[in-house]
Amino acid sequence: MTLYHAPTDDQRFALFDLLGAEATLTQLQGGGEHTRDLLDAVLEEAGKLAEQVLAPTNEAGDAEGCHFDKDSRSVTTPKGFKQAFKAFVDGGWPGLTAKEQFGGQALPGVMGIATTELFQAGNLGWSLYPLLSEGACHALELHGTPAQQETYMKPIVAGRWTGTMCLTEPQAGSDLGLLKTRAEPNADGSYAITGTKIFISAGDHDLAENIVHLVLARLPDAPAGSRGISMFIVPKFMVGADGALGTRNNAYPGAIEHKMGIHGSATCVMNFDGATGYLIGKPHKGLAAMFTMMNAARLSVGVQGLALAERAWQNSLNYARERLQGRSLSGAKLPEKVADNLLVQPDVRRMLLTQRAFVEGSRALLYYTALQTDIEARGSDEAARQKASELVAFLIPIAKGFVTEIAQEATKEALQIYGGHGYIAENGMEQFVRDARIITLYEGTTGIQAADLLGRKILQLQGVGFKHFAGEIGAFCKAHAGDAKLAAFIAPLGAAVKQWGELTLALAGRVQANPEELGAAAVDYLWYSGYVTLAYFWARSVAAAEAGNHPAAFKQAKRDTATFYFARLLPRTLAHKVAIEAGVASIPDIA
Repeated sequence: MTLYHAPTDDQRFALFDLLGAEATLTQLQGGGEHTRDLLDAVLEEAGKLAEQVLAPTNEAGDAEGCHFDKDSRSVTTPKGFKQAFKAFVDGGWPGLTAKEQFGGQALPGVMGIATTELFQAGNLGWSLYPLLSEGACHALELHGTPAQQETYMKPIVAGRWTGTMCLTEPQAGSDLGLLKTRAEPNADGSYAITGTKIFISAGDHDLAENIVHLVLARLPDAPAGSRGISMFIVPKFMVGADGALGTRNNAYPGAIEHKMGIHGSATCVMNFDGATGYLIGKPHKGLAAMFTMMNAARLSVGVQGLALAERAWQNSLNYARERLQGRSLSGAKLPEKVADNLLVQPDVRRMLLTQRAFVEGSRALLYYTALQTDIEARGSDEAARQKASELVAFLIPIAKGFVTEIAQEATKEALQIYGGHGYIAENGMEQFVRDARIITLYEGTTGIQAADLLGRKILQLQGVGFKHFAGEIGAFCKAHAGDAKLAAFIAPLGAAVKQWGELTLALAGRVQANPEELGAAAVDYLWYSGYVTLAYFWARSVAAAEAGNHPAAFKQAKRDTATFYFARLLPRTLAHKVAIEAGVASIPDIA
C-alpha cells in the first residue's frame, strides 16, 4: 500500500505564513471566530480521516471498482466506501462550509479547499461523491427557492443525501447547446424529464438515502442553443411534504463506465424516462445555474491535481531514499552499503524537485484563489469584494487547467523514479498516473480552460483580473527590491511579469485582426501564465519562510526549491512564447 502522511505543516505554512489567512478571515463578516487555533484543529482532524480512513481504501477500491446490477438498476460502491462515508458524515464534514441556516458550520471556503485536498489525496475516487454534493448545494443556495433549499439542500448538507450534475449527453459534451433532454410541464407544476445523460459522477450508489440530480433539459418553448436550457431538480426517490422518502422516481442508471482510472467513482449513464422534476431558477436560465456549480467544481478539480501529485511525491521521495542502486559518479556516498541510494543521482533529484515545486506552488495558488472566494462572499467592502471576484474569475482557468496539467508531469515523474517497479500495480504508482488523467478532461478540458482564460478573461473582460494580479506581483517586486535574500528571484520575476503583459497586449491585437489566432495561442498562453503565476508564489514562499520562525532546514528547502523552479521550470515560458508568436500560420489545415 502506498504511503500517505497528511501534509498539514505545509498546509499551515501556505495558509498562515504565506497568505496570512487568519488576519484576512477574522476581518470578514461572520469570521471573528475563524482563528488559527480553530482552523488548525480542523486540519488536524481532516488529516486523521484522510490518513486512517480514506487512504486505506484507495488501492482496494481501485482494484474492486463499482458494481452495476442490471436487474435492480443500481450501483454498489467498493468495500469500505460506505463505512468511510459514514465516518465522513459523523464528523460533520459535508456541512463544513455551508451556511448555518442550511445546517452547516459556515467555515471559510479556503478551509473547504484545504480539507478537500486531504480527502482527495486519501482516495480520489471516493472523494467525488461529496464533491458533487458540494456543487449541487452551490446551485441550490444561489438559484433554489427557500422551499427547495429546505427540502433538498438541507439533507445534502447533513450528509443524508448526495447530489449530482447531469449535463453531458452522447451528442452534447462541451457544447451544451446541442442537448436534447426534454422537460414537459405536468398539471401539478412539476415536469416530466426525458432523456439520457452520460459521464455522471456519483449518478447512483449505496452511500446515502437519496440522490438529488440537477438536470439540464429543454422546455417545449425553449429557444435553440444554449439560451434554451433550463435546470431541474430530479430526486432519485420522491420526497413527501414532511420530507419523508416516497416512491422511486423514474431516473435510473443504465450502466457504469469502464474507465482508465478513478474506478471507485461510479460514472453512470443516467436514463430519465418521464421522471418527475422541478424547475430550479428561471426558465431558459439553466446555463447560468450550471456555471455556479462548474466554477466551484473547477477549483476543486485543480485541488485533485495537487492531491494526487502530493501523494505521488511522498512515495517517490521515500522510494528514492530507500532504494539502493548504483554509485554516485563522483564516488560512493554510502560506502558502508552495497550501493548508494537513488538520491545521489542528479536526474532523480531533478524529478523530485520538479514534483515538489509543482506541489507546493500549486498549493499556494489554489489556497490563494480560495481565499479570494471568501473575500468575494463575505468582505465588508464592496470594492474589495469586486476585486476578489475579478481575481477569482481570472485565476480559475489557471488553477484548473495548469495545475491539472502539471499534475500529469508530477505523477509521471514519480512513477519514473520507481522505474519498472512503478509500472507494477502492487506499488501503487500507476494508479496515480491513471487517476490523474481524467482531471484535465472533466469540468472543461485544458483547451476549454485556455479559451476561457484568453477569450473571456483577457479579451472579453479586458483583462481586469490580469491587471489586478500583475499589479500585485509588481507591488511585491517593488517592496522587496532591496532584499538581498530575495535578489535571485525578484529581478527574473519582474522581467517575467513585464513580458507577460507585453505578450498579452500583442496577442490581443492579433486576435482582434484574426479570431483564429485565439485558438492557436490559447493553450500556450495558459501554460505561460501558469509558470509565471507559480514563480510569484515561489518568491513569496521564500519571503514568508525567511520572515517566519522556521527551522533552518525548512527555510533552506524552500529556497532550494524556488531556486530550482526559477532555473529549470520558469524558462519553459520561453518556448511557449515562441509558440504563441508563431501564430495560426504554423498550424496548417488537415484534410
